[in-house]
Amino acid sequence: MPLSEHEQKLLEQLEKQLHEDDPKFASSMGSDQGRSWSTRHLVIGVLGTLAGILLLLTGVWLQNIFVGVLGFVVMGAGVYFATMRSGVAGGGKSGDAAGKPRKTRSSFMSNLEERWDERHRGES
Repeated sequence: MPLSEHEQKLLEQLEKQLHEDDPKFASSMGSDQGRSWSTRHLVIGVLGTLAGILLLLTGVWLQNIFVGVLGFVVMGAGVYFATMRSGVAGGGKSGDAAGKPRKTRSSFMSNLEERWDERHRGES
């Protein structure tokens, strides 16, 4: 079921406010527009994962626990590398371009709480 226009606008406002209040968290969640999936990372990661699976199976076939564990580690590293994103997230400075400090996270939460209370007052 698609979102209504009102819900889409609210979601966009929440995303924008999250980027303003806590850009580091927003970029870690992957919602930053500047970061994208890398085809190179995906291909290398899949190849690494396949190599890890082959090493794991070889370790089982040879009954060598070291080779099996090494295969598992290589497989995990391949999956991790495949899911990495490329691009640089927003800087780590705590102020905006004019040098003003950004709002704290508590103001973001209080704003959400106010909206929640307003919504429930209107429905009651």
